[in-house]
Amino acid sequence: MTNPPNPVPSAAGRVHAPSAWNVPNALTVLRLVLVPLFVWLLLRHDGTDTGTRLLATAAFVVAIVTDRFDGDIARRWNLVTNFGKIADPIADKALTGAAFIGLSLLHELPWWVTVVVLVREWGVTALRFWVIRHGVMPASRGGKLKTVLQAIALGLYLLPWQSFALLHWSAIIIMTAAVAVTLITGGDYLVRALRLRAAAKHPLP
Repeated sequence: MTNPPNPVPSAAGRVHAPSAWNVPNALTVLRLVLVPLFVWLLLRHDGTDTGTRLLATAAFVVAIVTDRFDGDIARRWNLVTNFGKIADPIADKALTGAAFIGLSLLHELPWWVTVVVLVREWGVTALRFWVIRHGVMPASRGGKLKTVLQAIALGLYLLPWQSFALLHWSAIIIMTAAVAVTLITGGDYLVRALRLRAAAKHPLP
């Protein structure tokens, strides 16, 4: 495996920051562009047209796949930028938020599920900003599991063949697990944020 290139030092010995014009950021922008297209396809004909519903599912899957690869590429090739740090989580939340809201608008997913998930997602984002001066809260294993479960559950709900019992109940079971992990990890992030703030105010001698 080829080792990632090191940042190129300038004449003054400083390391050049990577340019924002790179592949990971392009994938992030693509994901942002796909969100309105996905929403339009999902809601077209009230979600009843099989063809556009499949296209909506395809757009969602492509966007999710870009989310999987842009971060890996950025870290592996030293292409992490300030733009990527801000735009990547925004793109993620815009995509999943649009899917939850769209499915609820179509009366295919209870609104309480959408509200619980979105409150947790934006609440964790607010917590990260709240403690940013004291430290960074990295994504936990539970948080990563939550993301995977949400993506699978939403993908199953987006498919147009909900009349099939196996697909329907698989979507419900995985969404139930996703909501449970979403709530548990949300509580974990809250505890971590409070501990981080407390440690910053009362550092150990």
